[in-house]
This record gives sequence, structure tokens and C-alpha cells, in this order.
Amino acid sequence: MRTETIIRVLTACSLAGLLFGVGLRLTGSQIVTSVRRCRLGWIVVANFVVVPALALVMARIFRLGAEVSVGMLLLAAAPFAPVVPVFTRMARADLALAAGLTTLFPVLSAVLTPWVCAVTLRGVPNAGSVRFGVGGVLLTLLGTIVVPLGLGIAMNRWAPGLARRVLRPMEIIAEFVGAVSLAFVTITEARAVAAIGWEALLAMTLVCEISMVLGWTIGGPDQEMRRVVGLGTSNRNIALALLIAIQSFAGTPVVSAVVANGLLLIFLGLLHVAFWRWTPARRPNV
Repeated sequence: MRTETIIRVLTACSLAGLLFGVGLRLTGSQIVTSVRRCRLGWIVVANFVVVPALALVMARIFRLGAEVSVGMLLLAAAPFAPVVPVFTRMARADLALAAGLTTLFPVLSAVLTPWVCAVTLRGVPNAGSVRFGVGGVLLTLLGTIVVPLGLGIAMNRWAPGLARRVLRPMEIIAEFVGAVSLAFVTITEARAVAAIGWEALLAMTLVCEISMVLGWTIGGPDQEMRRVVGLGTSNRNIALALLIAIQSFAGTPVVSAVVANGLLLIFLGLLHVAFWRWTPARRPNV
């Protein structure tokens, strides 16, 4: 089995399990209420316009090579990582909002991400063309995010006792598979990742931190909502970016650039979670 296939299978299994576990904790009404309260229009513009533009600016400021720049831009064009609900749970933020946005953004990504890639990659010399199969990507996103999340919510609604018994084992299995997936990617791409260079990692760090501040600013009226939008805006969908990279740039350093920057985003996301976990959110006075 090819390395890319193993990565995709492990990632899909982990994401599906994690999102199923998130769904077991929620009801549909909680998700709808939370999404209605957020500033959805601003969040969409920030994630599909501002963050990709910021990544392109950073790539040019740091004079990164074409392959590394493309890897950065593929990540920037793929917002709201499926691990955001997991990070949100760990950070004790608004889990219903995280689940709602994580359900919505894959559908938006299937339509908007190809356009964002086409526009931003024009600013990278020798970037080549991106072959983006919208149907296949949409099915992948629905199968690994929307469907398991919906199944978890349905079980919580119709079989709450079973949902409580299944929840913890499911989370443990999914987190273990995720750790295996991350370790496998790190080992198989170690040399290529190490060759990315500190300039590229610094550029991606700046993109991540500025995106975090942007998401926090537009997140909503209370800190729990702001944490969710900050995490979602700064943590990009590595699985989607890898899928595009494998489809369009297989066997090139673009895939390694996605992996390196993706690992960096996970590390930074965990740092944010660790900070917020020990910083209780203050609810606004009403």
C-alpha cells in the first residue's frame, strides 16, 4: 500500500471517530442555536479570503520556494480543521458552536476551496495547475466529518444510554488512531519535513498566530465563542490540504510542505489549548 493511501486511511478513520465522539455529546438544537449566535459572514470571509491572502503575503515576504509556498497556500485555503471540536472540548469552549461550524465548513470548502486555490496560486511562479475533484473531495469530507457527527448526535438523541457507554471508548480509539497517523506521517516524511527550512516554519507560525487573533476578534460576544473561532481560523484542514496535494502534486515537495506546516499547526493549536485550559472563560454580564 502506498504511503499516501495509508495516510489517508488513518486520517479518515481518526477524524470519523473523533467527530462521532463529539456528536455523542451534543444535540441538534444546541448546534443550531450556537451557529445562529455567531458572526457567520465575517467568519467565512476571514477563512476563505483573509487567511489565504495573508499566507500569500508571508510566502512572498520570506521569499519561499514555489513548492513550499504552494503547500502553505493549500493549507490556507482549507479552513476549520476537523480536530477543532476536539481542541474545543480540551479548551472547555463552546463545543456546540465548534461542531456546527465544523459541519458547515466542509460543504463550503468543496465549493470555495478550489476557487481560492486557483486565485492564490496565480501569485506563485511555477505553481502549476491544481486538479481538484470537487465530487470526490466532498464525499470524503462528508464521510469523515458530517456523517459521523450526525450519527453521534442521532445516537445521543434516540439512545442516550448507549451514547454514554460508547463515548469514552470511541474517544480513546479515535485518539489512538490519530496519534498513530501523526507518528506515521512524521516518520515517513521526516527528511523532507526537516528540509523545509526555518523561514517557511516562521512564516506559517505568523500566519497561524495572526489568524488566531483575527478569529478571536470576530468570534462573538463571549470568550467561549471567541476561542472556537480563533481555533478554527488558525487550525487549517490538513486532511483536505493533503488530499489536494496528493491529487495535484504527488511525488513533489509540496506534499512534504503540507505535512511540515500541518504538524506545526497542530503543535501551535495544542499550545493554545493548554493555555486556555488553565484560563477559565469569563461570561459577559447581561
